[in-house]
Amino acid sequence: MKHLIFVLNFTTMKYISTLLCAFFSFVILNAQPPKGMGKSDADAKKILDAVSAKFKSFATFQSGFILKIENASGKSLGTKSGTLSMKGTKYKVSVPGQDIFSDGITQWTYDKSANEVTISKIDPSANSITPQKLFTNFYDKDFLYKLNGKVKDGAKTMQEIELTPIDKTRPFHKVLLYVEKSVIQTTKIFEKTGNRYTYSVNNMKTGSSIPESTFLFDAKKYPGVEVVDLR
Repeated sequence: MKHLIFVLNFTTMKYISTLLCAFFSFVILNAQPPKGMGKSDADAKKILDAVSAKFKSFATFQSGFILKIENASGKSLGTKSGTLSMKGTKYKVSVPGQDIFSDGITQWTYDKSANEVTISKIDPSANSITPQKLFTNFYDKDFLYKLNGKVKDGAKTMQEIELTPIDKTRPFHKVLLYVEKSVIQTTKIFEKTGNRYTYSVNNMKTGSSIPESTFLFDAKKYPGVEVVDLR
């Protein structure tokens, strides 16, 4: 989930990044609970391990997602939708006005309104959060986690897992994951300012064939595009 991972401009990508980070870090990590954690935390680990194992079985992953943003009083500050495609360390994220491509080595961030693409090299050793880092055990050292119990959402019965960042300088103080059948359905980020970000997955597909070209930016398809190369 600095990050997300996807490194964009907003509140848009900044927090879509954080959300995806929280979502995928626990989908694929081999979480190791810190010493001294109690029984409920051991139960949370079992759920996260099952989520991790299931995600690792997917050759590819595609889904739509919805990001809802609210202030501390619950007033809506907007809703954004997008799509995500992943294959190993490769990914493509699309949100209104912006597309992000990566072949696992290079990232292209395309701003549609400006017809401009920014090219950057992914540095695995950097502190920034990128989708590539989400597929390591990077986050097992970043959060304390516990199982809060079952939560009903319509016909769904989900397990709520609460994550607390160990690094107190992070902009958020709590993350809630909602898991059903070893899949994280919803992630909620609670920012220190009071704002809340809810990321929900829909139309998830796994194992589908995804062309390699999906993860590459082809300038020929964008006549007149301005290129900002930061590599």
